[in-house]
Amino acid sequence: MTITHALARSTMAPIFIGGGVDSVRNPEIKAKAAESTAKRLGKYGFPSDPTRLVRFNGAVQAVAGSLLLLGRMPRLASTALAVSLVPTSLAGHRFWEQTDPTLKAQQRIQLMKNCAIFGGLVLAATDTGGAPSLTWRAKRATRRASASISSLGSKAGNRLANHASLGDQVSSLSDRAIDVATPLFERARDAAATVGDLVSEGASHLGGSVTALASSARHLH
Repeated sequence: MTITHALARSTMAPIFIGGGVDSVRNPEIKAKAAESTAKRLGKYGFPSDPTRLVRFNGAVQAVAGSLLLLGRMPRLASTALAVSLVPTSLAGHRFWEQTDPTLKAQQRIQLMKNCAIFGGLVLAATDTGGAPSLTWRAKRATRRASASISSLGSKAGNRLANHASLGDQVSSLSDRAIDVATPLFERARDAAATVGDLVSEGASHLGGSVTALASSARHLH
């Protein structure tokens, strides 16, 4: 934690610690102003009794303010204080309901003060102390995932291209083999035809010779 962060947090914490302790000890003073707010928040699981709501909100502010002052879980403490400041402002500083101009101006100033503190708490809740934020980490992870997917797609495309090239080479070799085998086949066919003619001619001569010998043998008998 830097000195400026510690200074900013320590200046915001005391108002919540003091106000929270006072709300726990003396809730009746603020309970009347919190009646309408307690009824609305009771629908969302918060105490509907205004006295209990004031004490609960005060306890949250006292504990979270102490953690913020000590620098313990400052982001969580700042978030809790920012949330607790909403019902406090809505219940205690409803300037639009005031008829007296002086009181109306005072309540308006108090509400604007709480809004300014709320902005400081939001900054403290999102302050990472120099560490990368969750948003930055998410964007970085998304970029890495996109780069990995793109790399895998490129590799897959290269492999498909290599397979296509191999197929072309195989097809080319097949064409060459056909070109070489065709004349050899034709030559073999011609040679077979020639051998067949020679065999046929030899068989014909041999048959004639056998017939002549048989005829001569009959004459001798």
